[in-house]
Amino acid sequence: MKKLVLTLAAIGFALPAIAQEVDPAIDTDGDGLYSYPELTAAYPDMTEDLFTAIDVNADGAADVEEMAAAEANGLVPSGG
Repeated sequence: MKKLVLTLAAIGFALPAIAQEVDPAIDTDGDGLYSYPELTAAYPDMTEDLFTAIDVNADGAADVEEMAAAEANGLVPSGG
């Protein structure tokens, strides 16, 4: 049991290290999200339809998880 708890704790501490981070070169206003204007500056081929497809939760911004999914699905190139 003690070994299991230590293993779970180690995994928990490792998760933030592998989490996606906001690219400050794209997130120019520093709010932790990517707006349509920010993404059009980073991705010249960005369209409103593509942004809408990336913004899965329809909150008007793309977060790091939405961008990771967009990259994984080939909607945007990896690395911004």
